[in-house]
Amino acid sequence: MTFDQLETFLDLCDTRSFNRTAVRLGVTQSTVSGRIGALEQALGCRLLDRSRSGTALTTEGLRFEPHARSLRRGWMAARQSVQAAGSSAMTMRIGIQHDLLGDRVAAMVAALQDALPGTALYVEADYSAQMCTDVMAGALDVAVHYTPKPHPDLHFETLGAVAYVMVSTEATTLAQVRSDTYVLPNYAPAFSATHAERLPMLSVGAVSSGQNAVIRGLLTGLGGSTYVTRDTARELAAAGQAQRVADAPQIDQPVYGAVHLRNRHRGAYRRVLSLMRGHLDARVA
Repeated sequence: MTFDQLETFLDLCDTRSFNRTAVRLGVTQSTVSGRIGALEQALGCRLLDRSRSGTALTTEGLRFEPHARSLRRGWMAARQSVQAAGSSAMTMRIGIQHDLLGDRVAAMVAALQDALPGTALYVEADYSAQMCTDVMAGALDVAVHYTPKPHPDLHFETLGAVAYVMVSTEATTLAQVRSDTYVLPNYAPAFSATHAERLPMLSVGAVSSGQNAVIRGLLTGLGGSTYVTRDTARELAAAGQAQRVADAPQIDQPVYGAVHLRNRHRGAYRRVLSLMRGHLDARVA
């Protein structure tokens, strides 16, 4: 089984045409047929049926397709890891909750580079569930996120918290906040539970989102009231776009670090978690 065979099979899953796949891959139809034949021989089953009406996946082909996509993702990740590191000794892949990046990402990456000399960094923004899955699968080394997804192979640590505060384009006190123009924040299950407990009268909003940047855009574009990070609240106030709702409660969202259990004591991983803890402390200060 080769990568070319997998790529050809997956392209056929999309096109259902040997001719179109040959054109898309820049090879002849006989090459496409040869690759599929070799793949079927390696697996010991037919993957595709060809007829006058076109090409269709067999039952075995349908079963193999998700595995083929997984194999391709694994290969691409491995190739990226090797090539991205260049002359570096290793690559550290870090996933971070969307709301934790913002304008401070450059300073954070610079601090990581200082703490991990000789290490190439790959940083991406994502959501908690996917990052936990990626750490388990080895696609990420460290995840900094809001909602742990318990698993025997994952190690979690509390790193700190992010403060969310209420801002408004039309209200200065909680009594003035209108439910019909409220943008309901849904940053994480823990945040939503605290919000519902403290602000039951605002449990339904005209629109809802789980990303700080999106909620900021909705607030400035549509007006109303909502919760944003404290950093964003300061920026909105400085720009004259919104003001703090003084008597609304601050809601702190816990932040966690996740690594694979086998890496929990390794020095590089400990340094990443320690730096992220310091990054969060700076946000709170």
